[in-house]
Amino acid sequence: MTLTSKSLAFILFIIMFGGIAVSAALGWWQTESTKVPASFTEGEYAGQANPADIRGSYTFGDISNSFDVTPEVLAQAFQVARDDPASFAVKDLESLYLDSGYEIGTNSVRLFVAFYAGLPFDTTGQEIYLPRPAADILLDHTTLTPEQVTYLQTYAVEVTPVSSPDVESAPIQSAESTSETESAQPAPEATTSSTEGYIVKGKTTFGEMVGWGVPQDVIEQLIRAPMPDPAITVKDYATANGLDFETLKPQLQAAVDKAKK
Repeated sequence: MTLTSKSLAFILFIIMFGGIAVSAALGWWQTESTKVPASFTEGEYAGQANPADIRGSYTFGDISNSFDVTPEVLAQAFQVARDDPASFAVKDLESLYLDSGYEIGTNSVRLFVAFYAGLPFDTTGQEIYLPRPAADILLDHTTLTPEQVTYLQTYAVEVTPVSSPDVESAPIQSAESTSETESAQPAPEATTSSTEGYIVKGKTTFGEMVGWGVPQDVIEQLIRAPMPDPAITVKDYATANGLDFETLKPQLQAAVDKAKK
């Protein structure tokens, strides 16, 4: 049997696209990455997702799909204030902490998730920094080994994000850059009791306040209730719970001022 060029082209077409159709029907054909980290292949944790494989392109929502940690907890840990923390991409942490003097990014998220979920993570020879709120969450809400506690105490740092996506507020300087600016410029003639950039407003979230250094128990004492979702704004919480925002606001501001002294 002799095949013509047209017959050969038709057969190749059927083989190529027929194979794709079959693969798609069986769920084998994928055009997009699933953003699911690789799993441990052996030992006690075999089959569970490996936090060391978290990528910068993953969002907090992607991480939450594979590990027992919510986007809200991740947002609180890394001081990310936005309406939808699940959509925040891990790679954006690098620009958020660009001027902090410390490298806080994908590796920091890997470490936090591993410690939070109780999964193995090798820190040997690595200097992985975490914002203080992230370390506090791990120390308060997880069971850690003495070695892990020592590591957190060594590499937890006081840093403030340069900016927070989706939040309409003045840029917040890092503590280091602020001190440099203050030493280089004369003090203003008049100041207010609240530090610039750390002012409680209606759009301020509880996660921001924790990031500013206000202890969770202090917030709970002031609102007389357990700590709300970190992504909730102070005003929305007050409205939903029958509290007077104008009365609560100065009390929260006083707690912020005390934390920043």
